[in-house]
Amino acid sequence: MTHLLDIVLLSGFLNNLVTWILSNGGLFFLLFIVFAETGLFIGFFLPGDSLLFTAGIYLRNQPEGFYNLHYGIVVVLIIVASVLGNMVGYWFGRKAGPVLYNRKESWYFKKKHLIKAHDFYEQYGKGTIFLAKFLPIIRTFAPIIAGIVKMDRGVFFLYNILGSIAWVISMVLGGYFLEAWVQKQFGFSLTEYIEMIAIGIILVTTLPIMYKLFFAKKHVVPKTDDDKDAIL
Repeated sequence: MTHLLDIVLLSGFLNNLVTWILSNGGLFFLLFIVFAETGLFIGFFLPGDSLLFTAGIYLRNQPEGFYNLHYGIVVVLIIVASVLGNMVGYWFGRKAGPVLYNRKESWYFKKKHLIKAHDFYEQYGKGTIFLAKFLPIIRTFAPIIAGIVKMDRGVFFLYNILGSIAWVISMVLGGYFLEAWVQKQFGFSLTEYIEMIAIGIILVTTLPIMYKLFFAKKHVVPKTDDDKDAIL
């Protein structure tokens, strides 16, 4: 599954988007997009990976669009936006959690599913919060679910920071230094191939999810009604 905005990359959308961002708020707009994608429900469709990598390329070529700040400062600001976005998502989940736990059960809502989610985060929560940064859509909802199941605040905050650092550095500095290397070795700019690069990033980040959804081995079909409910 891919982002709605990423679908139109073939028509030059991403290149135009970054140009528009640099002309209309620049760094501040970029920070808002990162914040929204990592902490707000409405941000799940935003092209985070592709946008950060492209921002790194433009940060190298058009530093004036980022107020001529050193690339290290820009990276730190984006990391802060990512961390704060996740904290907002976690806070929202913590507030919504009691409502869900006290909600009357129905055919589509079972409290035991929340309990299972809680147990999952107790066992795999650290890795989930860290790796979610690199997975489209999942990075938007992972902190919210962590809040709902009341994942330990300290653990969440630590892996939120570590995941944000790894994600932003790999994407932004990947674009920044790859652009510098290509210009030095081959004498052209990656801005001419933004759409191809973005599609490659989308495939790398979404193919594992697609494989898990459609090709992973299915569990044995449950025989009892209780087992069926547990899977729903």
